[in-house]
Amino acid sequence: MSEKEHDEFSGTETTGHEWDGIKELNSPLPRWWLWTFYATIIWGIGYMILYPAWPLIESATPGLLGWSSRAELTEEIAAARDEQRELREGIDNNPLAAIRADQDLFQFAVAGGRSAFAVNCIQCHGSGAAGDVGYPNLNDDAWLWGGTLDDIYHSIRHGIRFEDDDQTHYSEMPAFGRDELLDKDQISDVADYVLSLSGLDHDSAAAARGQAVYQQECSICHMEDGSGDRTQGAPALNDAIWLHGGDKDTIVDVVTNSRRGVMPAWGNRLDDATIKKLTIYVHALGGGEQEASNQSPEGGE
Repeated sequence: MSEKEHDEFSGTETTGHEWDGIKELNSPLPRWWLWTFYATIIWGIGYMILYPAWPLIESATPGLLGWSSRAELTEEIAAARDEQRELREGIDNNPLAAIRADQDLFQFAVAGGRSAFAVNCIQCHGSGAAGDVGYPNLNDDAWLWGGTLDDIYHSIRHGIRFEDDDQTHYSEMPAFGRDELLDKDQISDVADYVLSLSGLDHDSAAAARGQAVYQQECSICHMEDGSGDRTQGAPALNDAIWLHGGDKDTIVDVVTNSRRGVMPAWGNRLDDATIKKLTIYVHALGGGEQEASNQSPEGGE
């Protein structure tokens, strides 16, 4: 039996394999590593036997234990819904004012409304409900169509200028310039008057001329003092809150071309309980107003 060769640099025994003058050293893996590797193989085989593992045409092997992550999730959801049954029934069966007055129902509604808002409303109103140009901020107390529970419920359920809902809020501002109801000079003057209503920088002489135009063409919706009219969705013009922008160029453009934003009617997309939760959540953001009238048991109209 010939003596095995050892590498002259490391002193390690060689395997006898050689490629292009490079000799393979006989350096076996540590025994603990090999046993760990064998154990993982055994564990993997056991897992495939006990749990769903091999894909089939329309399903997978069920495994001896019959465990399923989907079944487990279904059970957890069912258990959670069972725990919430009393609260869900409270939302279903109580008017908005009663939900708002009950602390447990209120907290449950706010939590559910926050989730529904994140799915359906942040695309326009933002994740913090602060809105954007053309999309109202829901955190303040400047409401186009009213900020009571009843008002908010109606707006969510029936939408704004949503033609497929016959109870939708609807109003239409004339395009004074595009439809040639006012000339450019009149529009410029009335824009300066609108700026004066909210105390912004303006041309006093132009605002004086624009006042007469405003009283004739605009006050029927925005009121003589610029305080707006919620029954028409006409915004107040005498504060610092602007839906499209408070600079003169923007005001001129709005008066010239009008604006008529649309909000979907969620009544045919969301169930009534979800609309109630959204109503409570929006009302609780900071600008919600006290009810002016009693609500119906069905929801708030």
